[in-house]
Amino acid sequence: MNTDQLCGLLAEPSRLRTYSAIVLGASTPEQVAGSTGLAAPVVVKALQRLTKGGLIEATRDGFTADDAVFKDAVRESRPERVPLDPDPARDNVLRSFIRDGRLTHFPTYPDKFRIVLEHLAQSFEVGRSYPETEVNEILNRWHPDHAALRRQLVDTRLLTRQNSIYTRHP
Repeated sequence: MNTDQLCGLLAEPSRLRTYSAIVLGASTPEQVAGSTGLAAPVVVKALQRLTKGGLIEATRDGFTADDAVFKDAVRESRPERVPLDPDPARDNVLRSFIRDGRLTHFPTYPDKFRIVLEHLAQSFEVGRSYPETEVNEILNRWHPDHAALRRQLVDTRLLTRQNSIYTRHP
């Protein structure tokens, strides 16, 4: 079941109240009607729909809720994470500092900062010359302190600078 189906099943107030009653321990249509205040025919219809949809199960002891469907629906709808680096150790470092394509903060450990800078340097084509304004624009997409990033990229020799023209070398 996906999240749309799950939300669709619970979008109707009578089904939501019926499901809630089952989760809270009601196991018969009479108990559900008593705890929700819904009319018996409304409860029966809601129970049928929730059972057909897979949110509740009818057993000889009564109705029970399957709360695992929520976790399953979330897992199913979660997009698969694309690694930022093929090396798992480097990817782990990058995941610590990069969220939604943005650098959240600068690493304090030099080795980790180097990994992040190497990743950011891939934003530049090897051998192409970039004016400083374009370098700033590219780095601003990563973090608002483009000047610090630019300085670090040059200091670590990931970019070279000559007359305000920057180049990435292999």
